[in-house]
Amino acid sequence: METILKINNLEKTYKDFKAISSLNMNIEKGSIYGLIGKNGAGKTTLIRLICGLQKPSSGTYSIYGVSSTEKEIISVRKRIGAIIETPSVYQEMSAKDNLIEQYKLVGQPSLDGIDELLKLVGLENTGKKKVKNFSLGMKQRLGIAVALASNPDFLILDEPINGLDPQGIIEIRELILKLNKEKRITILVSSHYLDELSKIATHYGFMDSGRIIKEISSEELNKMMKQKIELKVTDVKEFVKYFEKNKISYEVIDNSTINVYGNINLSKFISELYKNNLVAEEAHEYGESLENYYINLIGGISND
Repeated sequence: METILKINNLEKTYKDFKAISSLNMNIEKGSIYGLIGKNGAGKTTLIRLICGLQKPSSGTYSIYGVSSTEKEIISVRKRIGAIIETPSVYQEMSAKDNLIEQYKLVGQPSLDGIDELLKLVGLENTGKKKVKNFSLGMKQRLGIAVALASNPDFLILDEPINGLDPQGIIEIRELILKLNKEKRITILVSSHYLDELSKIATHYGFMDSGRIIKEISSEELNKMMKQKIELKVTDVKEFVKYFEKNKISYEVIDNSTINVYGNINLSKFISELYKNNLVAEEAHEYGESLENYYINLIGGISND
């Protein structure tokens, strides 16, 4: 798999404060990489460094195999589209006029792709409506369209659903998936909304105190996250005998509660118990969330 972004021992220091510390990171082509970290972890600083808005104090990174220390990195960065913190759009202009200005800015030879781009982000029917009258979700989608004006194949989104209502969140989620699957754009998403991130990310980078403390694929993470069934029973001993005999992972919580661990189909499991004359009074299914995994990883409560 081709590596789009590779970071080696990157550091960024402001006077006596080290915002980025010995950071290593890898983003594979075609992935949706979820960057997770609490406020002050260094996520936005990292994104600014990648986009060339700031220079690292030490360490290097490469984009498409071109090192940040080489002159060619300037032209390679043209393959990146980004929204950092808030979209940069003209409030008194329409969506289309905003894209015309952006096309001119990035040196696009023709304006032919603008209508298609507006349709891609769901803003094809906004006409002459000024951006200042757009909903927050519409503004965010326009910001993504502006970031796509240069036809990038690597898109960086810093908190793209921050402050959006549920409908706006769904629209941005669907757009990100569409860009990734249909346009084959590799995407780095920084977000506080971990439940939403878990619906789209193929890979995760967990960030704390200026460094990546864990990188993992969603597939690997799903295998690691604990799934359990909580049973309320009258005879714990009989259930324990069955679990021991069948090598089922379990934990006795008290004299009427047993937790069973693993990826188990609840209905089939209850049916199998019934066939063995084991009847649970209650059965509840639980799964560890991405948020819980993150909090356990950093060893404390998130401030997000």
